[in-house]
Amino acid sequence: MPRPEKVRLGDLLIQEGLLTDEQLKFALEEQKRSGRKLGRIFVDSGFVTEDAISNILARQLHIPFVDLRQLQYKEELIKLLPETMARRYRALVLGEKNGVLQVGLTDPTDLRAYDEISHAVRRSIDVAVVSESQLMATIDRVYRHTEEIAGLAKELTSEMADIPVEFGELLGLSATAEDAPVVKLLHMVFEEALRSRASDIHIEPQESNLRIRFRIDGVLHVQTEADAKIASAVALRLKLMSGLDISEKRLPQDGRFHIKVRNASVDIRISTLPTQYGESVVMRLLAQGQSLLSLDHMNIPARVLERLRHALHRPSGMVLVTGPTGSGKTTTLYAALNELNSPEKKIITVEDPVEYRLPGLNQVQVHEKIDLSFGKVLRTVLRQDPDIVLVGEMRDTETAEIGMRAAMTGHLVLSTLHTNDAMTTPIRLLDMGVPRYMVALSVQLVLAQRLVRTICDNCKTATALLPHEREWLRYELNEQVDAHTYYRGRGCAHCNNTGFQGRSGVYEFLEMGDELVEAINQSDPVAFMAVARRQMAGATLRRDAVRLVLAGRTTADEAMRVSNQNED
Repeated sequence: MPRPEKVRLGDLLIQEGLLTDEQLKFALEEQKRSGRKLGRIFVDSGFVTEDAISNILARQLHIPFVDLRQLQYKEELIKLLPETMARRYRALVLGEKNGVLQVGLTDPTDLRAYDEISHAVRRSIDVAVVSESQLMATIDRVYRHTEEIAGLAKELTSEMADIPVEFGELLGLSATAEDAPVVKLLHMVFEEALRSRASDIHIEPQESNLRIRFRIDGVLHVQTEADAKIASAVALRLKLMSGLDISEKRLPQDGRFHIKVRNASVDIRISTLPTQYGESVVMRLLAQGQSLLSLDHMNIPARVLERLRHALHRPSGMVLVTGPTGSGKTTTLYAALNELNSPEKKIITVEDPVEYRLPGLNQVQVHEKIDLSFGKVLRTVLRQDPDIVLVGEMRDTETAEIGMRAAMTGHLVLSTLHTNDAMTTPIRLLDMGVPRYMVALSVQLVLAQRLVRTICDNCKTATALLPHEREWLRYELNEQVDAHTYYRGRGCAHCNNTGFQGRSGVYEFLEMGDELVEAINQSDPVAFMAVARRQMAGATLRRDAVRLVLAGRTTADEAMRVSNQNED
């Protein structure tokens, strides 16, 4: 393809009737003032959409417009163009045909970009138009720093092995802390974790290496493996950042710290655990400033949402959200608080840690080291005249009893509990030592939930069921199991070749009506479970997971993984 010609974007948009002379004049003045690209100003000002600009440029220059959401990438081609150049010139290598590279540009009339990219890749190039928002999102996904992280780990290993390093310098305490290999390594790990949408970072010393894994959409993925020699330096630096005792390596420790990476503020909860080969470190990433979901946007089935809202708008009682760690319990509770929050209600939360910040709430951080426990805070909270109390977790009998007394004396209490499903939750409370009458009188509703990975829209394709998947679905669908179309993700650059991108909730609930209250007051867990099972017939975690399979949102295998297997 010949070198592209320069065109006047503003004039083109006016000719197409998408822009007025006044809007162009405003944009030109803004460009002179800010130095931003004209097309960006048009879009940010709401004059025209990115897709409209891209399609007009493609028609005018007789080049293709490529929708990056539908494109399958080849990593070896993408890496021909360095990430810094891809970001600077808003460019991406899309493919190759007959030795000629196809390069997507947000501004195909940028002659300097054309020349610089041609020189960098040392190949002939054909130009295509891509939208800027899609391009930047794609660059974030496809330029992963796995090799760079491995290189920094090797640099740290070499430095520790060959050069006597001062203890303080190793931890990044010197004036050149930002140059310390361990600091650069951790910075890159945090940056890549945010780029990958990881919720947790696992740093695990093994016999012969140090393994770093990310939990993405609920599943662990190996990020890199490094020399085991650097494990102690990495653990020490993280303990220092979180204010932990760096001399104590024999006992578990918990802490937290705050970092800013890629213009994002992130709270990090850290847990260390002594293992056979060193200290294992797990970090939970809590991005600040992210918007809260509303209950209407959480994919909660209509009947479940109706009964949940009914319980939430009662003046008193307890609503429990249950599930394993990382199942979205806190997100659900804060969505509920967001709906209940009003100037007429006093809401107090007691948490460890405070994961979301919501204006209008009185949020208390538990601090066990100074004996500021859940129980102690809750006693004081009830003297603060609250209408609604959120207890981060029912950790022990004391916390549960105080919360339930509050629910029985005119307060709405929201909390979480770690149980397998909704129907076993009241039994778990009894097992914790909570008096039977308290459970019967205080608990109004139990919502159990899981998070299921959703199929990537960019590589979604119809698929045939495997025999064990068909049998599992037959439990819910009977002979209709073959009357539906099922899907999976092939794997692409948009989803890191997993076939999944993002997660959605699956739910079940148990409402403590008269029959269940009578059953819980009897000393017969089997009878209670029988009543609960009858009440929940057709409204279980398993049934809700199947709903997402039939809607093409997730795979049968993923539904099997997260739904309750006790029913099989």
